[in-house]
Amino acid sequence: MNYHKQKKIQPEAVPSAPKVQHSPGGLRGRWMMNYLSFVLVILAAVVILVSVGVSGYYYSNVRESLVGRSENAASFFHKYLTGTYNQFYSAAEQYIADFEIPDKLELQFLDRTGRVMMSTSGLTGGGTPSTEDAGQAISEQKTAVFSGRDPLSDERVMSVTTPLFSGRGELIGGVRVISSLSIAEKQIWIIIGIAILVSLVFLFMVVASSSYFIKSIVDPVLKINTIAKEIADGRYGVRLQKTYDDEIGELCDTINYMSDEISRAERMKNDFISSVSHELRTPLTAIGGWSETLLAGGGEDPEEVMQGLNIIQKEAGRLTRMVEELLDFARIESGRMKLEVELFDVSIELYEAVYMYENLLKKTGMQLSYDEDDEQTYYINGDRHRMKQVFLNILDNAAKYGADGKKIDITLRREGGKIAVTVRDYGAGIPEAELPFVKEKFYKGSSKQRGSGIGLAVTDEIVRLHGGTLEIDSALGAGTTVTILLPSAEAENELGITGTIPPIPDTPYSPEGEP
Repeated sequence: MNYHKQKKIQPEAVPSAPKVQHSPGGLRGRWMMNYLSFVLVILAAVVILVSVGVSGYYYSNVRESLVGRSENAASFFHKYLTGTYNQFYSAAEQYIADFEIPDKLELQFLDRTGRVMMSTSGLTGGGTPSTEDAGQAISEQKTAVFSGRDPLSDERVMSVTTPLFSGRGELIGGVRVISSLSIAEKQIWIIIGIAILVSLVFLFMVVASSSYFIKSIVDPVLKINTIAKEIADGRYGVRLQKTYDDEIGELCDTINYMSDEISRAERMKNDFISSVSHELRTPLTAIGGWSETLLAGGGEDPEEVMQGLNIIQKEAGRLTRMVEELLDFARIESGRMKLEVELFDVSIELYEAVYMYENLLKKTGMQLSYDEDDEQTYYINGDRHRMKQVFLNILDNAAKYGADGKKIDITLRREGGKIAVTVRDYGAGIPEAELPFVKEKFYKGSSKQRGSGIGLAVTDEIVRLHGGTLEIDSALGAGTTVTILLPSAEAENELGITGTIPPIPDTPYSPEGEP
């Protein structure tokens, strides 16, 4: 007995749909959240920079002022003292007595051990300063600065101590200047408060302007959303009122254009369904009627039988052409229209189409003329059967819509690297307003002639697949001219498309005779 391990087939991983992020408050909320977050960060950075800048500026000014006063005093004593302690003491008393701003600054004189000898606040008797700048200046013999909270008064102060030297360079003590930082910090907080207030006012203005701006965007978008829902519900042709001549205005124009085009396409579709239903019903009625007649005993008269069979054959052929036209249209819409490309003489297919219609048109009293240069060759790379279908369709339209003119002219010419086929009728023509739409699917315009409205659309697509163009010129009362321009095989070879042109047939084709 053989045992075989079966490999477990894992199901193919289905790509998950992209996750839709929840947007609280919609477009307005997302805009305000993102924009205000950015503005708040900027304003916070500005307030912080202002705070740091103002604090640095004020503290620097206080420091420079205190250092300047203490060093000026030290320079005075160094210049004028001879070195006796009594002279130093007397001079210090006099300096304190003459000090001009004792209410804003405190001035102290220290002995060489760093103890307070006297001060503008009346502190005497060898007290020790509560901040480390005094001891640091005496020990290091250079100016020292302290900024912070005084341990004794619990007040934020800045103090500067400068060592005093006699005229002979001996250390005799120090001068200390103390200032409260409350005034400076009050000014700093006032400026910071002003900066915060200005930021809040600016933020309010930003919120107000942003709300107005986002309203000008959201409201039209909401209207567009409403109109889009109405169009989706089948109210084709509704329009938006354009308010702003900007991107929103362009979107409104696009929505209005889309609504008009959908409405027109819907009307054309309904007309197409109605027309096709009528086109199908007429031959089916004729076929069914004659079939019943023949089956009911109408076959005794041979002439009547032949007449009925001819009608059945004619109407069946019309149904076949209509079905083929619809199938071609379906292939074009789905992108499945394929060409069996070969090198062939397009004049042969054109002549065959002309020959087929020549006898049919003679019965209706229409004259058909065909003109081509016999010494020219008209080879193209394409599908000969599809091109013949194009010629038959255009000739059929010319016979149908140009019947009043009683004449159709067909020419085949070379125009540079192009081959031009022109079919002109002398009928009623096409109104100028309808001319841009005649090649669109389902379009029939104001004509009362029978047809599905897709024949010319199929024809135009076949010509386009051959690298050519289908041009229609018309004027009311002057008839219609259809021009087909196709790239010749010689021109394609010059562009690098390979192909060999076969020899020209010995037997020429002529509208007057058989090929």
